[in-house]
Amino acid sequence: MVHETLRITQAQVVCLQETKLQQIDSALASFLGAYRFDKFFYKPARGTNGGILMLWKDSFVELQNCKIGRYSVSADATIRHCATSFKLTTVYGPSHAAEKEIFMRHIRNLKPADDTKWLLLGDFNLMYEARDKNNNNLNLRLIRQFRNTINRCELKEIHLQNRKYTWSNERRYPTLVRLDRVFCNQSWGLHFENHALHALSSSHSDHCPLLLYKQEGPRRPTPFRFENI
Repeated sequence: MVHETLRITQAQVVCLQETKLQQIDSALASFLGAYRFDKFFYKPARGTNGGILMLWKDSFVELQNCKIGRYSVSADATIRHCATSFKLTTVYGPSHAAEKEIFMRHIRNLKPADDTKWLLLGDFNLMYEARDKNNNNLNLRLIRQFRNTINRCELKEIHLQNRKYTWSNERRYPTLVRLDRVFCNQSWGLHFENHALHALSSSHSDHCPLLLYKQEGPRRPTPFRFENI
């Protein structure tokens, strides 16, 4: 499923969450990326839980100064054709309620200096609005805390254009939730204002991949395709 998605989207940067892998070498990273990427960073899984893999095409973007956090992988990204730089962070949030406040504190600690462009994405395993779930089984305290975290980090969510929810428990009467998101700060949003976010097919997974890309049109010769799986 991942290989087919990468073939179709032609993404230049890919972030995979919940790899469940404690070690990833260059051969395995190349395989997981469908042999389309030159470089990678990864966060090991804890046992068989979690794990993050960030893959990229070195001809398109330079990623350096990687920092591995308890729930995140961050790097300084520079797009080669325009020399634009920003902080890129991908996260995998804990599913256990006892860790969620620690995770939100972790996000707040990741906030860069005000003059730094920041793109934050991943599977947060949290909601910040009641409408992000298709039933009323809600933890309002965590919803408020996540909303407060977003506000304190001065982030805005990039609108997902074609889908309301990103995860399903795949039962006959499914619970549907929006757990996967892409956020940016004002500086990133102003510089990359022509970008759009779309959900891709979820027929082979309980999560749907998200594709962030630069919309084609006048004065937009080089599409930026960034995939979160």
